[in-house]
Amino acid sequence: MPITISGGDAQGDFLILLDRQSALDIGAFVVDGVDISPGTAIPSDGDRRIDHALQGFFFTCGPDHIRHPEAVEGFDDGRTFPLHGSLCGTPVSRTEMSGPDEPRGCFGETEVRLANGGTALVSRRWRIGDGESEVLLPDRVTNTGLEPFAPMLMYHMNIGGRLLGNDTHISGTMFGDEQRPWRFGDGESAHFCVPAAPTARDGWAEVTLGPFEALAGRSLTVRFSTATLPFLQMWRCQRGSADVISIEPVSHRIAKRSELAAAGDMPMLAPGETIDYAVAFRIR
Repeated sequence: MPITISGGDAQGDFLILLDRQSALDIGAFVVDGVDISPGTAIPSDGDRRIDHALQGFFFTCGPDHIRHPEAVEGFDDGRTFPLHGSLCGTPVSRTEMSGPDEPRGCFGETEVRLANGGTALVSRRWRIGDGESEVLLPDRVTNTGLEPFAPMLMYHMNIGGRLLGNDTHISGTMFGDEQRPWRFGDGESAHFCVPAAPTARDGWAEVTLGPFEALAGRSLTVRFSTATLPFLQMWRCQRGSADVISIEPVSHRIAKRSELAAAGDMPMLAPGETIDYAVAFRIR
């Protein structure tokens, strides 16, 4: 059974359904009775973990890899990092609902076996804040293994294209005064990745997608800490029956692992060390 957390304000009510079978990610984000998740309107990469995760509103790539499979450094047996890393599809190990004197939410821990044979613990605390209208997530990744590894993380927030219209656009701190069309790029599928840290405000970047025709002109706004998520990636796919767009705060630019390492962009997390990430979103 999923875990349900609800909230809302004068602009409407919402609830999120947390997926116990996939690291306490969000299976559905329902706003005034409308689930903004794409559901089955997604492309398939042939990985059942990712197919399941993409159907929901929120899933987490990492903590050891974030994009398409690549060889695991230091091994000559042909092993590769799985698509989007090792966390996705890992059942949460422990959950705990917030107490009566705390903001409404849920704490969870997920033990992850990494592709290099190590282990990590992902500790996350979903909570409702800011007048019960914003969903906040601080995450902590701890290296519980015996060897260092290079942490990587990307959050996918997936929205069904069926909800968008001709007036829907993308705006944000990283774009200045520019508004970008939600059907960016060429062809049936496109993506981009831009720096978010240089224009962040008080260490947080912000991006908005909207208005949504299906939500009476409201928009989705996402905030994220650029201390460890210094880039914004976005992806869309309108191919065949697929109709989805995704907002993706991410720790690394688009490049091969070897290129990132050569540039000094793959610092290692030693055994026992931790790294923190933070993201928040709201409909307004």
